[in-house]
Amino acid sequence: MRMFRTSLLLLALTTAPLLPLAAAGPGLAGRVEGRMYIAPTGAYRLPIPVLPELGGSISDTENVVTFQDQFSLHVSIGVFPQDATHRWELSTRGLKDYLGYFFGGFVMPDFRLAFPGGRVESVGFSPDVMGGALFAYTLLPGGSMFEAKRAILGAGDSPLEAKRGNLIFVRNGVIYVLTTELAERVTERSSYHKTTEEENQILRDRLVALVRTMEFSRPATP
Repeated sequence: MRMFRTSLLLLALTTAPLLPLAAAGPGLAGRVEGRMYIAPTGAYRLPIPVLPELGGSISDTENVVTFQDQFSLHVSIGVFPQDATHRWELSTRGLKDYLGYFFGGFVMPDFRLAFPGGRVESVGFSPDVMGGALFAYTLLPGGSMFEAKRAILGAGDSPLEAKRGNLIFVRNGVIYVLTTELAERVTERSSYHKTTEEENQILRDRLVALVRTMEFSRPATP
């Protein structure tokens, strides 16, 4: 259980140095081959979703990779091999309840630890995504990865409440947690007028588009 506690906190905070794409390869736990990022365990690969022209950067550990640019994209992908306890929880609870248990018991507490006052706005299970996946939308006071951009735009000193979409599913005995921030909520300031339903749909569409670019394999055995 400690592995989840330590690693999931990285989904909330980017603690590893962000490396410009041009210099990312030598400093990563994973690998960059051309425009592809390959996870350290070999569990997945995907086209790098940020561009060097937009200040794209990567940071990673054995379990979490974060992609970010300077304008509108912040994505983290966490991979956590299931131990015997989690395999038992999945078999006894069923997939829908297990994903809710994992998000509520492991992911959200670390978001709240990083951003006090963080809360879940809504959660829904989608049986047609990745064989069954949980979408969770969270509000994190002071949790935006685009505060620097907002400061450049002259938006004031008070940190805004960041909104993130989270996609949780199981593949090949690994729990995946994909997160992305709705940057426009911070960077567009007074011109931003999306409803909650519109925000959720935007985040859902972006997460689904991201997961569709991923290629999955069974992770290497230690």
